[in-house]
Amino acid sequence: MNQQLATNNRQPKLKVCGLTKLDQIEELVSLKADFLGFIFYEKSPRYVLDSLDLEEIKAIKHSGKVGVFVNESLEQIIEISEKAGLNFIQLHGDESDEFISEVREQLNPEIKIIKVFRIGTELENLKFKIQNLKSEVDYFLFDTDSKAFGGTGKSFDWQVLNELEITKPYFLSGGISEENIENINLLKQKPFALDINSKFEIEPGNKNIAKIVNFKNTLSREAML
Repeated sequence: MNQQLATNNRQPKLKVCGLTKLDQIEELVSLKADFLGFIFYEKSPRYVLDSLDLEEIKAIKHSGKVGVFVNESLEQIIEISEKAGLNFIQLHGDESDEFISEVREQLNPEIKIIKVFRIGTELENLKFKIQNLKSEVDYFLFDTDSKAFGGTGKSFDWQVLNELEITKPYFLSGGISEENIENINLLKQKPFALDINSKFEIEPGNKNIAKIVNFKNTLSREAML
């Protein structure tokens, strides 16, 4: 069974994005969160370098550290990835196929690439982009379209994904919460991972760990049904 289809029969992994506080990161490591997301986009209220430096991020012992970049320069992506000890990079902007190819060529080959597709109204354009994306990408991520490049707390119509031919394991993002998690059952191809952020915060960058624990428990119960 291939990796994409295998996700239909098990609990999706969990990515907590927009992390800025070391004590909360340590709690999430203890809770066995699968992915830790760090936003390297200066316009984000969760811009990690306002709170932590690259050495502190590198010192975090976890194999799922994700750096989120929005239309960043190739040089910065490579430098930050190395200095922060990232395991994944998430390209959340309007990066071209050519740019992604350059990133893959210069990036440490052990670092995986996640390419984000922001879901708006142009479904045909989205289909074209997915079908023509080169093989340098390891995962897709589907998020709600916004000028702020994510973190809106709003969901898109997940059933749009049933109209796409998704050729990679994918992360599902955009307003995920305990209230809408059951809607994942409506998807033909289940997400490889769920990406949570603003719905699990006290304020931007300050996570509600108790709420994340409850959500993680809910996921476990759903997987057993």
